[in-house]
Amino acid sequence: MSRIVLGVSGGVAAYKAALALRLFTEAGHDVRVLPTSAALKFVGAATFEALSGNPVTADVWDDVPEVAHVRIGREAELVVVAPATADLLARAAAGRADDLLTATLLTATCPVVFVPAMHTEMWLHPATQENVATLRRRGAVVLPPAVGRLTGPDTGPGRLPEPADIAALALVVLGHGAAALAPDLAGRRVVISAGGTREPLDPVRYLGNRSSGRQGWALARVAAARGADVVLVAANVEEPAPFGVRVVPVGTAEELRAAMLAEVADADVVVMTAAVADFRPASVARVKLKKDSPGEPSAVPLVRNPDVLAELVTKRATGQVVVGFAAETGDDDGDVLSHARAKLARKGCDLLVVNDVSAGQVFGAADNAVVVLGADGSVTEVPRGTKDAVAAGIWTAVAPRLA
Repeated sequence: MSRIVLGVSGGVAAYKAALALRLFTEAGHDVRVLPTSAALKFVGAATFEALSGNPVTADVWDDVPEVAHVRIGREAELVVVAPATADLLARAAAGRADDLLTATLLTATCPVVFVPAMHTEMWLHPATQENVATLRRRGAVVLPPAVGRLTGPDTGPGRLPEPADIAALALVVLGHGAAALAPDLAGRRVVISAGGTREPLDPVRYLGNRSSGRQGWALARVAAARGADVVLVAANVEEPAPFGVRVVPVGTAEELRAAMLAEVADADVVVMTAAVADFRPASVARVKLKKDSPGEPSAVPLVRNPDVLAELVTKRATGQVVVGFAAETGDDDGDVLSHARAKLARKGCDLLVVNDVSAGQVFGAADNAVVVLGADGSVTEVPRGTKDAVAAGIWTAVAPRLA
């Protein structure tokens, strides 16, 4: 169990902080909520106290004998401020200490994550951007805001990411430090495929695979948090889109191929996480195939699908980094890594992320562990962790190749 401080500043998105709080506590962490006085106008202290099991106050004059404005920051292992309004970012950048939250920010020596939420004009204002740059220069993580509906009818950057995204990214920082979400992909365009293709046999049935798309989702979420412009080509994945990510839904291998080729021309990084079917039925029945009927097939002829990764490698732009994925099992001809090295040489990509899927590992699981093989002979082991933590490790291996 880790000690997390959840700061909440005074924006209408404060209600989402209660949902993030629940996710932190369900993950087994001890959470102390520090709202500003303005935040308490949106969500009452009783809500945060009930969900956290800890007292809630905004005032440095409460609990004076315990010197709370110093003790809370010293004991914290992670501070997350969500939402972080323009006013809160300005006060934090200036080093103000005029309430319990800002005082705690000055005494905390642990990683600090700010999750901005405000109207678009406020986010884009040079003052806010300078404050964000200042906080990042000091080592804090400042996530980019989501794009979407704001208070009222307006839409744009400034929306608070969804609580699931906030919690997932914050816990990556808790486990791996602020460097896990370094803004080293800022200004880069990233195209990722995720999920598993489905090849129709008739209007009801299809050939598919067990890929859940969760690792691709995590890669997209972490890339966006690290500043990238992300396009996610999603094959049969029904998860909510990660914040800051444009999703292109596809079904079959041919649809995925067309979508990837349409998106990658100006991409800095292309990541083929999707499990693309190697084969598809040679023909698709117009009506449902039924047993004990004249149309019952005695066999299903298959034809090869295009090798999307190999095609992306041959058509890549100058300087583009192409990352492949390999779900491998060992057999009599070799172990997982020997098969993966052969695939890396065959495909010609820059990096190959290797999953050991023996005995049904990885597919649909919450955790993962991978090995990243480089065409230059490098080997990077990413230890077991959440798929977001693994995604952070993969991007740390990719980022230096963009220099």
